[in-house]
Amino acid sequence: MEYVQERVTTLHALTDHRPDAPTDRAAVVVPMTEREYGTLAAERVLSTLETVDPARVIVPLRASADRAGPFADWLDGFDLDVETLWCDGPRLASLLEARGLDGERGKGRDVWLALGRALDEEFVVVHDADTKTYSPAFVNRLLFPLGRGYAFSKGYYARVEDGSLYGRLFRLFFRPLVRALGDAAPGREPAVLEYLSAFRYALAGEFAATSDLVSRLRVQRGWGLEVGTLGEAFGHAGFADSAQVDLGRYEHDHRSVEGPTGLADMSRAVGEATLRAVEDAGVDVDYEGLADRYRDAAATLVDGYAADAAFNGLSYDAADERSQVATYAEALGEPGPDTRLPAWQDAPVDPDEVREAAEADLDAVRGDGAGSGGADAVGGSATDDGHAEPAPGED
Repeated sequence: MEYVQERVTTLHALTDHRPDAPTDRAAVVVPMTEREYGTLAAERVLSTLETVDPARVIVPLRASADRAGPFADWLDGFDLDVETLWCDGPRLASLLEARGLDGERGKGRDVWLALGRALDEEFVVVHDADTKTYSPAFVNRLLFPLGRGYAFSKGYYARVEDGSLYGRLFRLFFRPLVRALGDAAPGREPAVLEYLSAFRYALAGEFAATSDLVSRLRVQRGWGLEVGTLGEAFGHAGFADSAQVDLGRYEHDHRSVEGPTGLADMSRAVGEATLRAVEDAGVDVDYEGLADRYRDAAATLVDGYAADAAFNGLSYDAADERSQVATYAEALGEPGPDTRLPAWQDAPVDPDEVREAAEADLDAVRGDGAGSGGADAVGGSATDDGHAEPAPGED
C-alpha cells in the first residue's frame, strides 16, 4: 500500500471507503456493442448503477438493425433513466454526413455522440461495460475530484489477473513510447510527456470531467480515444486541474495480439493519438530512430516486469512480451490525416438533432418487428458489417 503523489493529484484506495460525490448531477456514459446484451458483466454494471442513481445513463450502442430493438428493450428494464443512443441507424448517418461528420465508425465516435447528449448535466462519467468486478464506488471515486474543483479525473488500477500481468498495450507500447519520446527531447522533458507519464494507467477507459471540459474535447474516432482524451485534458485542464483515482480491483476482457481487432491493430491507433497529442503540445518529434529508441525503452521495462512478476510469484513469459514489442514497433511512424471529431462547442450539429435522428432510427426498427427475435437474436452475433465486434476492454 502506497500513497505517493504524481505530478497530477493521485487519490489512493487506502480503504474500502466510498466517498461522497455529486452523482445526482452526473451523466454516466457506458458504450456498448451488441455483444454486451444480457452478459453477466453488463448486467452487473447496470444493476449497480441502479444503486448509484446518477442523473442519467447514456448508452451509445453499436448494433445491427435487427438487434438494436431488443437491446434497447433490455436496457429499459433497469430502474435507471437510460437513453439508448443507437449509433448505426440510417437517419443518424445521413445527418452526420450532411454536416461533414461522416467517416470511420468506432468506439470513439460512439462515445463522442453520447458526450454531446451528456452536456445537459454538470458532470460526465465514462466507463466500459465489460467490467467483471464493477463496484458502486467506481462512479463515486471518479466524480469525487470534480466535486472538489478539479476538471478532469482518470481511473487507474493494476491489471493483475489469473496469476499474470495484463495491461499489455499500456505496459509494452504506450509507456516505453512516452519514455522514448522523452529520451529524445533535448534538455528538460516536455510538459506534455510529464503529464502523460504521470497517469498510472493512461489507456484506462474510465474518466470523468466537467461538462464544460467535455464540450472542449476533440475526440478520436477509434481506439485512440483514451490517450487522445488525455492529450486534450492536458491542453484544457493541465496538471493543476487533473486528478487520477485508484479504482481498486478491476477486471475485464482480454484481447489477442493479432487479428482484425487485436492489440497490434490497436497499437497503431494508440501510437497515432499519442504522437498527435505530443505534436499538438508543440513538441517537434524526431521520427528518425524512434522505433529503435522505443525498442530500447521497452527492453528495459520488460526486464523490470520480469523481476516484478517473480517478486510476486506471478507467471511471466519474457520471450512473448519481447515478441509483442517487436510487433508494436511496426506501428510507429508519423500520424496520418487528422480525423478527430470536433469539440462539441464547435460542432456543426446539435446534440438534440443527434437524439432526434437516433430515436427515429430506433423507433423504426422497433416498429417494423426487426427486434422481435428476443435474446437469442441478439447475443453473441455479428454486427451489420459481418464482423464480430469485441467488447471495449483494452486487452
